[in-house]
Formats: sequence, structure tokens, C-alpha cells
Amino acid sequence: MLRYTLCALLVLSWSCTSVAKTPGARAWARSDIPMTVHQVGPHSYYVEGRLEEASRANEGFIANAGFVITRAGVVVFDTLGSPALGDRLIEEIRKRTQLPIKRVIISHYHADHFYGIPAFRRIGAEIWADTRAHAYLNSHAAAERLAERKQIIGRWLGPDFGLPLPDRWLDKPVDFEMGGVHFSLRHIGPAHSPEDLAMLVEPDGVLYSGDVVYAGRVPFVGNANTRLWLKAIDRLLVIPARVMVPGHGDASFNPRRDARMTRDYLVFLRQQMGLAVQNFVPFDDAYKHVDWSRFEAEPTFNAANRRNAYNVYLQMEQESLSQ
Repeated sequence: MLRYTLCALLVLSWSCTSVAKTPGARAWARSDIPMTVHQVGPHSYYVEGRLEEASRANEGFIANAGFVITRAGVVVFDTLGSPALGDRLIEEIRKRTQLPIKRVIISHYHADHFYGIPAFRRIGAEIWADTRAHAYLNSHAAAERLAERKQIIGRWLGPDFGLPLPDRWLDKPVDFEMGGVHFSLRHIGPAHSPEDLAMLVEPDGVLYSGDVVYAGRVPFVGNANTRLWLKAIDRLLVIPARVMVPGHGDASFNPRRDARMTRDYLVFLRQQMGLAVQNFVPFDDAYKHVDWSRFEAEPTFNAANRRNAYNVYLQMEQESLSQ
């Protein structure tokens, strides 16, 4: 454990000194993983990652990313889980337009969404992200995740991969226009992460939600504050959208209905773990006696649910102490 912690600290130290620049030459192995592009509006598209945990077999392609083609260039929402996957996304964009990829919006700083930044920086795109991501970038969790991903998908990251910073930090709502298409960026978090950003493509009515909403799989809770996450879902659903593209899973043509699974899962976790804390039931006993049948058929349930429940148990303990 000590060895792993020291390794993670070294990775974090190295990463913080190497994020400023990305080499012009490709330093990572090429990916040939299949990607299917789905069109959800006149200008709006997305690719859907696999509903799995990151592995060598899936090359870390476990999240969604979107792109919007305007008359003046392309806006991308998230860059996937490695520079190699970022290149694959660029290849798919190039099948549809040769216009420049001008801007990349990062929904949040988790590995499956932002590790592809170097591929886009290499072609001159400007990277935007919410300023609250600073906390994650400077955390041990970021270093540990990077060390883990280097073990699993290192060849698609490249030997010199470090945590890439954006070119512009956002600290307030931003609206911009490109090629006659109006975009609205809104900070929805804290939810899945403190920095959660959503992007509305106004003429298409397409909302890219990031991981505030999951579709077709159990969410990854991590250290997220689930009480605030539930409030964030309410804020997200106020945005007038015809289609919602989540951070994982299929696009929804009924956002209010399809956000229910994420909401119901978080509410269920809080109810069950809250009761356990209230009755002084140890976590292991509480977990064993909960009826998880409503969710256990969902992809990633076995990988994520126990960790999620434990993190929420700890949250409910903290909430009970603060009352």
C-alpha cells in the first residue's frame, strides 16, 4: 500500500509539471476500436462508449463524447479516455466535415472524459473547462487514477502522458455562437463532480449533460455529494431540451423520464444507507440485507454498487453528525 501511495504521489508530482504542453508528434499507439456515430440533431452528434469498466479489451472507451458541426467549425463535448481514442473521434468527425475543430468543452475532469485532450490540442483546438476542476487535478485521487490507467491502457496514453490542463477556465455561465449555432454552457454541479458542465445546442434542442445523468448503467458515485447531485438533476431538467446525451449510455428523447433511473438509484442509496446509519447498523450487515434486485441487472452493478453504497453510507454518517 505504501509503495502504491508513493507511486501515486510521484505520478501526481510529475503530472503537474508536464501538463502545460503536448508534443506535436503523436506519442501514443493507434486505436482501431469501432465507434458508431449517432446524429441527434441537424448539427449534433455523439459516440457511445461501452457500458463497462475500463479495460485493455475496451481500451478505456467507456464514456460518450459529442460534436457539433457548424458552418464555421466544430465544437466537441468531451474527448474520451485516451489520446488514441481522441484521435479515433477526430477520424469520425473528419468523415463528416473537413472544417476545423475549434473548441472542446470538458464536462468534468474524470479520466474517461478528458484524457483525450492531447489529440485535440495537437490539431489546434482550444480546450475549455470549469475552474472547479482544479481541486481534482491537485488531488491524490487524480494521481491514483492516472497510475491505474497507465497500467491498464498505457500504450494508448503514451509514455509521457500527464494530466492535461484546459486553455481557458470557466467561472460563470458562457454563451457563444459559432457558424450561426448558439451554444449555452452551464455549471450544473456539484453533482457527479464539483465542476460538472452541461452544453445546450440551442437550435437543435440537444443537451449534452455529462455524468450528471447516466443511461443504462449504474452511476459511479465516488466522493460525490449525492444530496447535491439530486438537486443538480433538477437544475439540469429545467433546461429546455428535445434530446439529452448523457455521459454514458443512449441519448434520450424524453429527458425527464430517462433521468429517473439516475435519480431513483441515488434516492434508493440514500434511503437504505440512511436507515442503516440511523439504526447503527454496520455497513457490511446493512449492505447484505438490502434488496438490490431493482438495479442488479444493470451493467457495472457488480463493479460499482458496493463502492457506491459504502461512500453513501459515509455521507449519511456525516449528515447525521451535522444535524
